[in-house]
Amino acid sequence: MTAFVPDDFDVPERLAGDGFVLRPLTINDVVKDYDAVMTSQARLLDLFGPGHGWPAPDLSLEQDLIDLGWHQKEFQIRQSFAYTVMTPDETRCLGCAYVEPSPKQGYDAQVFFWVRDSELATGLESRLDDALHSWIADRWCFTHAAWPGRDTPWAHWLALPDK
Repeated sequence: MTAFVPDDFDVPERLAGDGFVLRPLTINDVVKDYDAVMTSQARLLDLFGPGHGWPAPDLSLEQDLIDLGWHQKEFQIRQSFAYTVMTPDETRCLGCAYVEPSPKQGYDAQVFFWVRDSELATGLESRLDDALHSWIADRWCFTHAAWPGRDTPWAHWLALPDK
């Protein structure tokens, strides 16, 4: 399996923004991540597309740990990049961001992110969206990154030809 980014590309490790820090997601984040996921579970169900089904209402802490281990390993082997969005003091998980290979023609990456339900009224989602768009454009090696479900409506995204 080939890497998602070139071997000589320096994968960004951190993004500090207004009220948040983004850094690689690891198994050590499981308790904080699980709390953020499960308190926002119903809204997150369609994050990765209609009918995707993650996170299940009965997602266990153990299953979340397995998911985080998978994300951590994929980061290490440069096949996708999952980040946790934390408060600057790292006491609370505010959400996550994912940079992945795009399955659609014309795009070399797809980006997803979410913030926990309790942060929706704070404007964090908009601040994170702006920061991520700039970060992807300025620090990453992609020519065309897609934002399915955000910049591109799901119906349009799903209708695009696969690679």
